[in-house]
Amino acid sequence: MFLALSVCAQKIFSPPVKPNTAFIAGERLTYQIRYGLIVAGITTLSLTEDVYQEQTVFHALTIGQTTGLAEKLYGVKDIYESWFDKNTNLPFKQIRNISEGRYKNYNEVTYNRENNTVNSKLSGIHPVPPDILDLASTFYYIRRIDFSKVKEGDVLLVNMFFSDGIFPFHLVFKGKETIRTKFGKIRCIKICPVVEEGRMFKTKNDLVIWFTDDDNCLPVMVKMDIRIVGSVLLKLIQYENIANTLIFQM
Repeated sequence: MFLALSVCAQKIFSPPVKPNTAFIAGERLTYQIRYGLIVAGITTLSLTEDVYQEQTVFHALTIGQTTGLAEKLYGVKDIYESWFDKNTNLPFKQIRNISEGRYKNYNEVTYNRENNTVNSKLSGIHPVPPDILDLASTFYYIRRIDFSKVKEGDVLLVNMFFSDGIFPFHLVFKGKETIRTKFGKIRCIKICPVVEEGRMFKTKNDLVIWFTDDDNCLPVMVKMDIRIVGSVLLKLIQYENIANTLIFQM
């Protein structure tokens, strides 16, 4: 997904985060991955407290893995970890541990906030923007954006260090929409990451993420329309220890 991101969006601004009311240590989210009618995998996002360099931080752990027939055909288990500041959401360290068929990749990256550099075990030191995030911390950062100050059509910029490179992650706010979930109807914030047309996607709107329009700003569904595979859905199927009660629509 991130290799397909476009950097050509306009009218871009970087929204600051608001005080965190969206998530707490102990939160665990489980998603089912479907390719059409086929259940192909499970993704879990869990958040705990940890100590990094004598500072209490959040530790985010994201695990995505294939199941069933997909596991037998092409086994995937991708693990992303992030240790990030509880106030700013900025990461101090990340781990990427990839196993996709015969392909394996492991890397650790540490962040020096004093001189705005990152140190990758695979590629060394890189200068980065001061607000750089990683993959796992990005989703928690988005959940702290004050969407009451964002207008429909606005483009939000989040800089991310991914696969030893800087990725400007552009997100278009598409307004609000009520969607049906396993748990009931939920009013959501609709976000479209800007993607490059012609490679994986037919149009720039072929990737959509829905976050609950409440104090949790909980990601409940992701939809990707991919050229070869077709429609891929990630749907929230279980949540534990969320910060606030979910609000459902009648």
